[in-house]
Amino acid sequence: MADPAAQPQGDGIWRSRLIAGIQALLLAALLLLVFWPRPAWGLPVEGGHLFELHCAGCHPRGGNIIRRGRTLRLADLERQGIDGPEAVARIAAVGIGRMDGYGAVLGEGGAEPLGAWVWGQALADWPRSPVPPVVTRADSVADLG
Repeated sequence: MADPAAQPQGDGIWRSRLIAGIQALLLAALLLLVFWPRPAWGLPVEGGHLFELHCAGCHPRGGNIIRRGRTLRLADLERQGIDGPEAVARIAAVGIGRMDGYGAVLGEGGAEPLGAWVWGQALADWPRSPVPPVVTRADSVADLG
């Protein structure tokens, strides 16, 4: 029978490298979990960005690609009896007609800023650039000089 102490030296090195590799992977995974971009729960929600994420697909610039008469323009909203940001927020959260509600997607407190933003855009007749562009790091560095 072979003596366990007589094992080749390479086997121990291989195990220690494997353990070190697993430790490095676990550390990398932990760092990713800690620093990965995630929703900013508890921070103020911007209605324009919620609109771009969840509404602009069917309502580009306040229009409606599904039903022409159901736009987010002021005249259409008033014709439907929608008289303020609270009514817009309620519809965004629970839905109306064929449109499902998006309360779960918008999150708690998300419908109100969305309603206020949409109402403001309707009052301004949906200007060309409703959402300010997202500033990238390259843009901010270029602004410095």
